[in-house]
Amino acid sequence: MPVTTPAAPLAAPSAPDRPDTLPQDAGALLRQDPEIAAVLLAERDRQAGTLQLVAAENFASPAVLAALGSPLANKYAEGYPGARHHGGCAYADAAERIAVTRATALFGAEHANVQPHSGSSAVLAAYAALLRPGDAVLAMDLAHGGHLTHGAPGNFSGRWFDFTGYGTDPETGLIDYARLRALARARRPKAIVCGSISAPRHPDYALFREIADEVGAYLVVDAAHPMGLIAGGAAPNPVPYADVVCATTHKVLRGPRGGMILCGAELAGRIDRAVFPFTQGGAQMHTVAAKAVAFGEAATPAYTYYAHQVVAHARVLAAGLEAEGFEVVTGGTDTHLVVADPAPLGVDGRTARERLAAAGLVLDTCALPYGEGRGIRLGTAAVTTQGMDDGDMARIAALAGAAVRRSGDPRTIAAEVRELAARHPPYPA
Repeated sequence: MPVTTPAAPLAAPSAPDRPDTLPQDAGALLRQDPEIAAVLLAERDRQAGTLQLVAAENFASPAVLAALGSPLANKYAEGYPGARHHGGCAYADAAERIAVTRATALFGAEHANVQPHSGSSAVLAAYAALLRPGDAVLAMDLAHGGHLTHGAPGNFSGRWFDFTGYGTDPETGLIDYARLRALARARRPKAIVCGSISAPRHPDYALFREIADEVGAYLVVDAAHPMGLIAGGAAPNPVPYADVVCATTHKVLRGPRGGMILCGAELAGRIDRAVFPFTQGGAQMHTVAAKAVAFGEAATPAYTYYAHQVVAHARVLAAGLEAEGFEVVTGGTDTHLVVADPAPLGVDGRTARERLAAAGLVLDTCALPYGEGRGIRLGTAAVTTQGMDDGDMARIAALAGAAVRRSGDPRTIAAEVRELAARHPPYPA
């Protein structure tokens, strides 16, 4: 059954689940390659000196970063535990088995493949396991928040498969399920893809399952964005409804950049063969180990509290932006995402992003579910990892409004943003 948000707020854990050290000692790199070291240190300072509101980004823990920089980065391990194409894989096997065990327990899945290098790689493998070139597929239209792997003409998905896009109601911004059902009946797709890069409300997985069953289609859920919320019980779980769930391991989940696939036992062999050898070669074992660390962190009470705080903060941020004059899509959010149209403030999404970036507020633009304009997309995962609270979210909204309207001295606004970031460093020394 879907996981729902508890009615009562969770108590804060005694030890906040946030990094408290620098990711690693840069001394060796400074000596060996000062040019690249300077780039990495500058990026560290950029992240610490601005506010990261990109919805797909977060701060991985020092433990995750340590696994990424471990000796497993040296290991070639094509294949799966117990059936590798290279020798010396005993510890690579152990790391992958731990990652798989933790992933299946965390999400209630019968099978997990933790080798995909990215969310797009995971989706590619899912299509490879279930579809043949030319098959009909339904997915969220790109103009309404669909991902490139949901049928973009320049992407493998749009070149190899026959995609038709469903969309959202222009008034509510919510999925138009009546239109989705009508398209499914007309197109008789081999698969229906559920997922969006900018939907601030939860999809109805049970209804998607019903429509897929009605036309004999596979249901593929691309849960790249909500997967971290699902891990913490702050969003509905698609695993009981989907044939295949694809996801990333970064974003709210706060792991390394990578992907994974969850499915039932009956599809396990097809999914595994679609990842290796069909779409990928050797697994990145250091990343697999880092995924295991992230899954372990996500199984703790501290992470559960964090995931619910991410949603609570997004709601405060959405309300603050609306008070500043932005038009908030769907009137709010149930996730880490806030999508807002700055048109009422007299600018388009790209101009708003430029003005916000100048103030130190880093975020994205995205398509809006109506018209030709673009809005801004914000996420609260990273600032919540930094330990910010509801008051900070309200202040961020006020600063964003001032920056877009240019109602104050831009230097003063940027200085306030730097001061707020300095109070909540991502990796306190």
